[in-house]
Amino acid sequence: MVLIAFIVATAVALGQVHPADHSTSAAVATTTPVTSTTHPAAHPATTTPSTTTIPPAKVSVLVANASNVSGAAGTTSTQLQAGGWKLLPPVNASSNVTASVVYYVAGYQPSAAVIAKSLGVATSAVQPLTSSAPVGAVGTADVVVVVGPDVASRGRSSTTTTVATTTTTKAKSH
Repeated sequence: MVLIAFIVATAVALGQVHPADHSTSAAVATTTPVTSTTHPAAHPATTTPSTTTIPPAKVSVLVANASNVSGAAGTTSTQLQAGGWKLLPPVNASSNVTASVVYYVAGYQPSAAVIAKSLGVATSAVQPLTSSAPVGAVGTADVVVVVGPDVASRGRSSTTTTVATTTTTKAKSH
């Protein structure tokens, strides 16, 4: 009889523990939605395709002279055209700037960064195109390069070096 009482007491005790196990599994079930809440955080991975590089020939670039150096936009356009970019006719900016800036329209930030690097412009100078850019009309431009004195002086010095070298060579050949 003591053995039967022990078995009954154990069964009752297990019966009381068993409902607690159900509440624990219910708690586990409520943590499952927490996992699904972290799943939408995977959406930033969909921004990865926007970092794919667009071929330079498909990116329209407008170069605007915002320096006091005559012809700086034309010189910079020539440099970029050698890199395969699709150049629009160079223009003068509506005002001068102290340093060059490369602006981009949505989706063209990677291209703007490549252009800035090729011109020796800091990555911090690559910015979204807004109405504050000192360019009147950008037309169909995807990237707008506003040439300041930093880029203009580099373009001018390399042109001067080339001309001096050519002149020196001609002088020696006569």
